[in-house]
Amino acid sequence: MRTWGPLTAICLGTFMLLLDVTIVVVALPDMARSLHASLSDLQWVVDGYALALAALLLGVGAAADILGRRRVHVAGVVLFAVASLLCGLSDGPGTLVAARAVQGVGAAAMFATTLPLLGSVYQGRQRSTALGVWGAVSGGAAAVGPVLGGVLTAGPGWRWIFFVNLPVSVVAVWLTLKLVPESRGPRGMRVDWAGTVAFAGFAGGVTYAVVRAGEDGWGATPTLASFAVAVLALVCFGLVERRVPHPLLDLSLLRERAFVGVMAGALAFSGVAFGAMPYLSIWMQTLLGMSPVRGGLTLLPLTGAAVVVSVLAGKLLHGVPARLTIGGGLLLIGTGCFCQAVLGAGSDWTTLVPGLVLVGVGTGLVSPSIAGAALAAVPAERAGMAGGAVNTVRQLGYALGVAVSGTVLTSRMRGTLPDGAAHTLAGGGAGALRGAFSEHALRGAFASGLDAALVTAGLVGTAAGALVLVLVGAGRAERPAGTAAVTESAARTLTGEETTSPG
Repeated sequence: MRTWGPLTAICLGTFMLLLDVTIVVVALPDMARSLHASLSDLQWVVDGYALALAALLLGVGAAADILGRRRVHVAGVVLFAVASLLCGLSDGPGTLVAARAVQGVGAAAMFATTLPLLGSVYQGRQRSTALGVWGAVSGGAAAVGPVLGGVLTAGPGWRWIFFVNLPVSVVAVWLTLKLVPESRGPRGMRVDWAGTVAFAGFAGGVTYAVVRAGEDGWGATPTLASFAVAVLALVCFGLVERRVPHPLLDLSLLRERAFVGVMAGALAFSGVAFGAMPYLSIWMQTLLGMSPVRGGLTLLPLTGAAVVVSVLAGKLLHGVPARLTIGGGLLLIGTGCFCQAVLGAGSDWTTLVPGLVLVGVGTGLVSPSIAGAALAAVPAERAGMAGGAVNTVRQLGYALGVAVSGTVLTSRMRGTLPDGAAHTLAGGGAGALRGAFSEHALRGAFASGLDAALVTAGLVGTAAGALVLVLVGAGRAERPAGTAAVTESAARTLTGEETTSPG
């Protein structure tokens, strides 16, 4: 228990926070009916969590180095549990979205401290084993999410996808306080709160602008104003990072072409692979009449392929350059999106299977390689910063992918349905429209919107894959994909054993 107890405690928190990224996907139609939620409400149920996690990850990690990593981790678990309770008790979409954002804040505190805590407890071969178990748990959470969400939604109801976090949180807090020692970073560090606020303004502004574009159009005043706020926040972030002694992101890293390529790939990855998933779930449940359980099971070709390929890649691809696994994986994900974009009024879920498998194979190649490639692209003393940056842009990419897919979906549907009807159907309200439109028209309109969203994802994935192939390996000497790519010094920095302040 003393040997593996800390790993169990930390993996419980990791499993919960990553599970809640995907577990809501299958429950969205039931949420819409229960809370009378619109499409934008459903988008924010997903994006509110991902945005809070992305915006605060780096800042909370720096604060944990000062306040104590175990203390911040436990506070994050407690906040996550309280927010989960509020999510389950929500009586309207506004309260649910707000609670999901608070949940994301707790998740950021948990995620930012996970690797440093593991690094403080385990060394040598035990550390490698612990990181391997942690990686497997992380991948398993994403795979289990849709299925578990479907089981809970079809059984006790969608609120239980949040209530189930409560007993797990109690066990995680107890184990962490009992078995995980406290650790801190070096003295003299300061938290870049100004940079954290500026980045949060950028991430929230650009996502809100994309969501507003789906409701009001790209040229509408609210949309343009939101984009302007995002640009201003990004400029402020750049100015702050140049001046503070301990920035969230050392902007000199952006001179490394390989690092830029990895960051671009990480930003595109989650959004392209998973951004359309909420709308596929709505299509399968509201128009094809599937149960939540069956709707979750239909995504197994993607998650199953991802898990299998990820395991095989870890064993067989140590000598393959990271640019090939990441760039090639993104090209496969883009191709998989194109293969799914063949839906029509008469299509059923089996039409998606070849594309889902390709996306899963690409995900299995990209996911294990991308963190190691980021570390290999920067000096060893910047490894912790690079690892945090990759996790941040992956979550931001997912939030943007969900927002862009929803906007493209509704924009395309307006060609066959009135604006209000398009938003009602995209939000899961097919029943309210069946008296005014034929079943064939509704299914055809939604399929057309999904095709447009998937084509957009395919184009982004293909472009990102090509960019990675060009840029990664063009900067620092390229190392192979996999855990061997990370030097021991970089591994110590990532887990918090060493921290060098930016010069």
